[in-house]
Amino acid sequence: MAGAFCRNTAIKALTSVNENPNELPPQPPGEQKAKKCAGNVALAMELPFTIVGAVVLGGLLGFFLDHWLHTKVVFTLLLGGVGFAAGLKEVLRRLG
Repeated sequence: MAGAFCRNTAIKALTSVNENPNELPPQPPGEQKAKKCAGNVALAMELPFTIVGAVVLGGLLGFFLDHWLHTKVVFTLLLGGVGFAAGLKEVLRRLG
């Protein structure tokens, strides 16, 4: 009798396999809220580096271009501004 119960249980377990293996089981509301909060904190910590990195990269490229072409700070300011605009666009893209 116990063997039949185990066999029936095994058959039920095999037949109740999820048809969509990529679908995750539903999470408790507290866990969903915690993951959303952690994602927002990670995004908030990352976005300032995005803007600063774009400005620094544009400024450095402009600095070396100014040095190579023997100009004043024309390209440094120009490419720094372009870097700021690109960083701001990236931040707005990630937030939207």
